[in-house]
Amino acid sequence: MAQSTGSINSDYKDWEWSADAGERARLLQSPSVETVPKSGESQGNGLGATSALGAVFIVVNAALGAGLLNFPAAFSMAGGVAVGIALQMCLLIFIIGGLVILAYCSQASNERTYQEVVWAVCGKVPGVLCEVAIAVYTFGTCIAFLIIIGDQEDKIIAALVTEPEEAGSSRWYTDRKFTISITAFLLILPLSIPKEIGFQKYASSLSVIGTWYVTAVIIIKYIWPDKELVPVEIPTSPSTWTAVFNAVPTICFGFQCHVSSVPVFNSMKQPEVKTWGAVVTAAMVIALFVYTGTGVCGFLTFGAGVEQDVLLSYPSNDIPVALARAFIILCVLTSYPILHFCGRAVLEGLWLRYTGVTVEEDVVRERRRRLLQTISWFLLTLLLALFIPDIGKVISVIGGLAACFIFVFPGLCLIQAKLSEIQETRAISWWAQVSYGVFMVTLGAFIFGQTTANAIFVDLTA
Repeated sequence: MAQSTGSINSDYKDWEWSADAGERARLLQSPSVETVPKSGESQGNGLGATSALGAVFIVVNAALGAGLLNFPAAFSMAGGVAVGIALQMCLLIFIIGGLVILAYCSQASNERTYQEVVWAVCGKVPGVLCEVAIAVYTFGTCIAFLIIIGDQEDKIIAALVTEPEEAGSSRWYTDRKFTISITAFLLILPLSIPKEIGFQKYASSLSVIGTWYVTAVIIIKYIWPDKELVPVEIPTSPSTWTAVFNAVPTICFGFQCHVSSVPVFNSMKQPEVKTWGAVVTAAMVIALFVYTGTGVCGFLTFGAGVEQDVLLSYPSNDIPVALARAFIILCVLTSYPILHFCGRAVLEGLWLRYTGVTVEEDVVRERRRRLLQTISWFLLTLLLALFIPDIGKVISVIGGLAACFIFVFPGLCLIQAKLSEIQETRAISWWAQVSYGVFMVTLGAFIFGQTTANAIFVDLTA
């Protein structure tokens, strides 16, 4: 993409609700990314600390996560291995394109976070919608994390409690609601209260190790299966054409790293769009191999009978799988505070802008408001997780929002950026990029609408 010859949304400052709009979500970035302060002198001068290889690792870490547990079920919903892989490859083109567009618009607008780029390029309404979407997405992901903790703890407890029980009886300390609640109150809540979460920046390495281990276990279990693991049925084609779209939310949820990609781009030693294109391509290919390995092998091991959380399909007493469950629990325990931190930063920015209070004036009440926000967020996510035991229902909703971050907002940014260029004549490349942006917005809106409507319909008819 050529650098814009005109200013992007030059009236951006007129849209602000307070003087601290730039501070509203500076915190929304990966804790493992260290950037220099945004200023006219430092921006674009290569003062970042992240190398291209380091950026690849950070983007892979942002993409990989607990979402890989749902890929075998996504392959089953899509109608088999061939359809699942083809769907991933098609979406990957737009996923990489969205990441490049965000870097281009970040460079042109001189903004350093996802929502700041949308605000600067597209204006007030898309900017507010973007921030609200981020808050809802992180809230839903926190619910999914708590459900995952409950799923894995159920299996671990089932392996540890081997004494026979009378029909219909169960120990109170093995009850799912109790185990999720005690884990959340003792481990997650204390990690979510601090104002800064820089102390968790080393948890990213542990998350990567955990996801790679889970993938390795699933692949090995397929190559050397246990005798009792017999697939029920292995579909080779989708039941209906609309069934293919049921797998899209999981894929979008798995590959969504766009919100944290803008700070990563700006943290690079040489933040250039061409270099960034190579970085995100390499990162997405790595993520593709991990997700495909997990999805294909998990699906072929259990067929149409695979659970939404693939680890639930394995026996409770399988030691390697039990270790994988422990890894997932540990990853989720460290990821929940980070996601909550991101959502809290957006809500804080919305509050400051709505009230018109500056950060300096509001510092006295910040602690009280942070405690109220954290406790309210924590209790609501916990309550919903206790009464929504199926992670597939949560991902079907937040997967649609992930499509907005991947398709809709980057597409809008590209359209607005190209329309802001001052050119006497419109070249073919200009029209091609505008058309590509329109197609991204249309596709993203369709995916969001279809998956959200389907999720609501399934919940109402369940």
